[in-house]
Amino acid sequence: MSITAAPRDHGHRATTEVVVSRRGCVRVSGHLTVQGADLLRGTVESLRRGGRARVVLDLAGVRAVDVAGLQVLRDLERTVAADGGELRLTAPLTGSTPLP
Repeated sequence: MSITAAPRDHGHRATTEVVVSRRGCVRVSGHLTVQGADLLRGTVESLRRGGRARVVLDLAGVRAVDVAGLQVLRDLERTVAADGGELRLTAPLTGSTPLP
């Protein structure tokens, strides 16, 4: 099992990822802002290049999201589907606070 953590800090709005590559799962926590969205895009693309047809994003720990975060989720779903893969969201942003 391979687990790595990669935090990004945007002032007090950090996004953290924990990746379980053998399962194709990414646990995201914190604030999903433009910086965190870029990090997430790169992580999903890396898992896909590594042969993962299905990637699961666990968003239970996401506390807030901005427009860039939502756009990346939408773009990733479309890109992965167009390539014959599947992007699955768990605990999708329920109770999150929109950021300006």
